[in-house]
Amino acid sequence: MYSVPLEAVSHVRRVCSLYKRSLRNLESWYDHRPAYRYRAVLLRERFDKNKNEKDMRVAKQLIMKGEEELKEMSHWQPKKFCKSPGGSAFERAVVPPDWVLDYWSPEEKAQYPDYFARREQRKKEYIQWWEKQYGKSTQGSSH
Repeated sequence: MYSVPLEAVSHVRRVCSLYKRSLRNLESWYDHRPAYRYRAVLLRERFDKNKNEKDMRVAKQLIMKGEEELKEMSHWQPKKFCKSPGGSAFERAVVPPDWVLDYWSPEEKAQYPDYFARREQRKKEYIQWWEKQYGKSTQGSSH
């Protein structure tokens, strides 16, 4: 999912982003490790050749050309990490929220006495912190 940047992105950050996206694109094109490494070294050489450019107009043009080239050379089916957005296992395992443990039966809780004792202590500490930070809760009192 793409979004509109909320802050100005520095030139250095744009260069690093372009480099990383270019490497990821190379991974999609070259499954054979030596071929990928060869292309990655060539890519790094291209970036290093222009790293000392002082004129920001020229540097900005280089970045724009690089982003355009990446757009043209992008793989038709980019490699994605399985747990990243768009990956095959993205949000596959649902992690239950903590409050689910409050509904365990006493028999289930008895199997893990140390854990639930520590959990109850931490809940009390959290309530104390909350009341110190925000004041006592008015829930349950009549207005």
